[in-house]
Amino acid sequence: MKILVLAAKNIQANLIFLARLFVSLLINHEDTCARYKKYSSELDISRSLIRIFAVDNKGCMKKLNIFELDRMQLDEYREADKIPFVVVLDNVRSLHNVGSVFRTSDAYRVQSIFLCGVTATPPSAEIHKTALGAEDSVSWQYFKDTREAVQVLHNEGYTVLSIEQVQGSTMLQDLKLDPAKKYAVIFGNEVKGVQQEVVDMSDGCIELPQYGTKHSLNVSVTAGIIIWEFARQLLIE
Repeated sequence: MKILVLAAKNIQANLIFLARLFVSLLINHEDTCARYKKYSSELDISRSLIRIFAVDNKGCMKKLNIFELDRMQLDEYREADKIPFVVVLDNVRSLHNVGSVFRTSDAYRVQSIFLCGVTATPPSAEIHKTALGAEDSVSWQYFKDTREAVQVLHNEGYTVLSIEQVQGSTMLQDLKLDPAKKYAVIFGNEVKGVQQEVVDMSDGCIELPQYGTKHSLNVSVTAGIIIWEFARQLLIE
């Protein structure tokens, strides 16, 4: 009888520990780590249970759920401050590339996207596949001619830069941005790049150094790299 009572108490203690652990996971992950270290030495918890809760002696790296990410709602995003940075797409043909640029622009609070020439515009099911709703959060305008867009940006005081391999281009690692200025960056067609006449209207060109057999990147990949660098310098630092 005593053995049964002791076993019942041990099971009860284990259940209490698991309940505390579960609540901690929901409330505070750091607290979960502390609770685990405190109670695991006192209770008989199997290693399989420990693996289930992703806790080991190397620390805690629980993936955040959608609530813990604390994402903005659409109306909050529209009211939030944006970085003084406009993305210009010069005849980008792939709708998936366009959608990807929208999604990255949302992530780093780009002020606006200018869609030019043959570049598709929302609403579009194909753009939505990669934008995942960012086409609704990020402001955009359409221009039939990219040169018109560049002229508008210059009139509004933007420094306009093209992503292109030209003589005298600035390598990305050497780029130093002035937080007091407004910037716009032009990304070109998947095959032909930025039009020469648009390059001629630009205030400068940025080049991404590459060290393999290829000398170009997918436009959405390039946009991701550039947008991150502008956000790092203008938003984060």
